[in-house]
Amino acid sequence: MSRMSRNKGKVGEREVAALLRAHGFDGARGVQYQGGRDSADVVGLPGFHIEVKRAETFSPYKALEQAVADSGGAATPVVFHRSNARQWIAVMDAGEFLKLVARAA
Repeated sequence: MSRMSRNKGKVGEREVAALLRAHGFDGARGVQYQGGRDSADVVGLPGFHIEVKRAETFSPYKALEQAVADSGGAATPVVFHRSNARQWIAVMDAGEFLKLVARAA
C-alpha cells in the first residue's frame, strides 16, 4: 500500500471519528487504542465494529466480509465508505439493520 493510500485511510478514519463525535458519540481512531490488525478502524459506537473505506473503487461485499472477520462476532460489523466529493455512507448486513429498526420502533 502506498503512502498516499495510507494517508487517505488515516484521514478517512479521522473524518468518521469526527462524524461520530458530531452525533454525540466518543469517536476516535481505533489504532490509537488497540493497534492490532483486527482492531476496528474507529471506536466509539458501542456494539459496532467499524471498518472505514475511503476510496473511489469500493466493493461493499468484500469490505463487509473484512469487517465481519475482524469483528470476531463480538460486535455488529459496519463499513463506512466515502469517495471523493461524496457524503459518508454506512454498509451493513440487512438482517442486522432490520434488528436495529425493530429495537428503535
